[in-house]
Amino acid sequence: MAVKAMLASKTRFRLPTGYYTQVTALLNLTIATRESRLAMWQAQHVQSILQEMGHTVTLLGMTTKGDQILDRSLSKVGGKGLFVKELEVALEEGAADLAVHSLKDVPMELPVGFSLACVMEREDPRDAWVSSRYATLEDLPQGAVVGTSSLRRMALLRALRPDLKIEALRGNLDTRLKKLDDGQYDGIVLAAAGLKRLGLEERIRSIFDPRQMLPAAGQGALGIEIRSSRTEVQEVLATLTHQPTWLAVSAERAVSRVMGGSCSMPLAAHATLAGNALTIDATWGDPEGLLPLVTAHAVANVTETAQAVQLGESVARQLQQGVQAQARIAG
Repeated sequence: MAVKAMLASKTRFRLPTGYYTQVTALLNLTIATRESRLAMWQAQHVQSILQEMGHTVTLLGMTTKGDQILDRSLSKVGGKGLFVKELEVALEEGAADLAVHSLKDVPMELPVGFSLACVMEREDPRDAWVSSRYATLEDLPQGAVVGTSSLRRMALLRALRPDLKIEALRGNLDTRLKKLDDGQYDGIVLAAAGLKRLGLEERIRSIFDPRQMLPAAGQGALGIEIRSSRTEVQEVLATLTHQPTWLAVSAERAVSRVMGGSCSMPLAAHATLAGNALTIDATWGDPEGLLPLVTAHAVANVTETAQAVQLGESVARQLQQGVQAQARIAG
């Protein structure tokens, strides 16, 4: 859908309970966003909340290299950072004041001068099975074709069904669904959050249990990036932070940071908070597919970001020890 049509949409988003804090200084803000339908929904969601707070907010739609390069996997062309670079240029040049990202697309280390101002309440972080013919992954016949370009999903799918044929699937959400509908795949794996945000929940045949298909770090959460020097924008966005989500993704991203996680490494990390107890699970897969999956698990009482990061780092060390042990066994 064209940017102009998206901006003309009458869809309204109500301010979530617990987000609103009165801010005395009202700002004129521009949000940089990718132009895919899902990215525009996410940007409009943030726009609506900020407008409810009294700010004036416009959108700046942009096309990134990640959107343009569709014939190669992300691991071969520069990783998920390709989805945020142009938006960061807009921030640096002053064309935009903030950028809204799917947090799982945001590199673990941001460039100097940029910061993650807030993380909003998470949608469903799980993966979804989408198929016109088969209700679940287990229903697929031997040798069936499944589409995904995520190395994480590839590794986990192979562990569940080594008999399947896994083929690359690039493009935005609508493009991926069209390829499925055109018969190129027997089924595809997508993030449940994106489907739900766009009102496409009926396309979901089943949801993967995280114990089978552990989500990626930050999956289902929205992150807002700004220039670190923009303290006035930081103060506004701080009111949008959802603390339970922030703590969970801080632990998850710490796992990825220590492991050197990128699109070239099959790595999953997922945390949940119950009271003050933060539980985190992580899974590493061999990019060459030669070693078995390595898993790690930890629980700790967490009330601050530093504690969440420390927990994530401890899980990463568990993974590293497990990978080293598997490598020794393999000789």
